[in-house]
Amino acid sequence: MLRFLVAALLVCGIVQAETVVVLPFFNHAKAQNLDWIGESIAEAVQDSLASEGLLVLSRDDRLEAYRRQSLRPNAELTHASVIKIGESLDASQVVYGYYELLPAPESASSNSSKGSLRVTARVLDLKHTRQSAAFSETRALEDLAQLQARLGWQVLAALSPKTAPAEADFLKARPPVRVDAVENYVRGLLAAVPEQRQRFFLQATRLDANYSQPCFQLGKAYWEKKEYRLAETWLARVARSDQHYLEAQFFLGLSRYHNGDFAGAEEAFQIVAASVPLNEVFNNLGAAQARRNNFAAAAASFQKARDGDSSDPDYHFNLGYTLWRSGQASAAVDSFRAAAERNPSDTEATVMLGRSLRGDAPHPSDPKADDRLRLKMNYDEAAYRQLQAELKK
Repeated sequence: MLRFLVAALLVCGIVQAETVVVLPFFNHAKAQNLDWIGESIAEAVQDSLASEGLLVLSRDDRLEAYRRQSLRPNAELTHASVIKIGESLDASQVVYGYYELLPAPESASSNSSKGSLRVTARVLDLKHTRQSAAFSETRALEDLAQLQARLGWQVLAALSPKTAPAEADFLKARPPVRVDAVENYVRGLLAAVPEQRQRFFLQATRLDANYSQPCFQLGKAYWEKKEYRLAETWLARVARSDQHYLEAQFFLGLSRYHNGDFAGAEEAFQIVAASVPLNEVFNNLGAAQARRNNFAAAAASFQKARDGDSSDPDYHFNLGYTLWRSGQASAAVDSFRAAAERNPSDTEATVMLGRSLRGDAPHPSDPKADDRLRLKMNYDEAAYRQLQAELKK
């Protein structure tokens, strides 16, 4: 519902929130085995911006734009192509650049360093047709993660100087990661086969147990395969500084719910609701609260979801079911009726409407009574933040 609202406002010219796209950095190192670094830098800068609240287009959005322009994902683009990609994505700012490998000093031993990486970045402001001065960072290749974090902060400070945290605080929240772990993570992103992706992500976490990004990817992969215990294990390891932290908490809540840990699910959904009060989040929060027999809190959460989108029959059904379970059959009538009116094929809502009208109370013979609550699996933080950014203008 929220994405449809944002799309409608965009068509009407009401929403014009500024968005950023980060392109893969171009390989000037003249070594194809280092092509993965361009994607790594883009991912790291994108993460730096998104985790601090900027509206950053996803990697999937960018790949789709490349496909439409018949461009290879790691191709070096002309200035005109950079502009074209940004315009095709309706981006306000485009971050792009290149990297080169500087040989290690002759005095260094062959095992001490593989050379230094120099990265140069620019921000192209499409809205005002101007380009920033170059940002540059140089560090040993082994210190790629620190280089990327430092570069990410520079870009963040340029794009949002009033809200960017102090550099020391920003870097402290992003501890160093081994370069071989970073390489495995990025090669996992680039892999076309799911099994290969999973192997690379697992190897990245073995090399560096505190590396957050592959934990999110593994958690989502196990969630999609309905392996909820494994999903919970990985999603719980996603760091607060990770741009996917709130999304990880959302699916962590769902995983815990399926695992029967309703208190843990409630905690995860509350974390998300405090920052991204989506209707889907309140709905799932209400389900977790209802499973803990906290019917008053559950009803309040379902009411928030319903008030946010009264067209969704599930919100009405969940509110009605919670009221009915708490012994308020007459109060549940309107909710069940609303659910049935919005989805005439919903036989369960019709049956529950009849029971509420008759004043039937719940009894032990009800089959799987608690499983009737309807969860929401979609999470659209990007649309919410886009709408919020526009409303704050």
